[in-house]
Amino acid sequence: MGGKTLTRADLAEAVFKKVGLPRNESAEIVELVLREIVSSLQRGEQVKLSSFGSFGIREKGERIGRNPKTGKEVPITPRRVLVFRASNIMKQRINESMSGNSSDE
Repeated sequence: MGGKTLTRADLAEAVFKKVGLPRNESAEIVELVLREIVSSLQRGEQVKLSSFGSFGIREKGERIGRNPKTGKEVPITPRRVLVFRASNIMKQRINESMSGNSSDE
């Protein structure tokens, strides 16, 4: 699959170029947005971003797993996991870009 990884710095640079704020303020905005998303998830709230998708936390109960090397059964402790569900608009845009019918906004 490969390709470039989008980083916080890339997001800050995009804000800088499109909004025209200074680079340090653009980076602060990106950090604030990401921090707010994390804080909301920590509080157990769902985060919905229109036309993008939603983030949530799922509780996974204790279960029995198997060590693939030894085949021995081992307990897997209960935990919380982050889940992301892409919006239908996001899925459509990704599929359009794969088929070469990408429409730039």
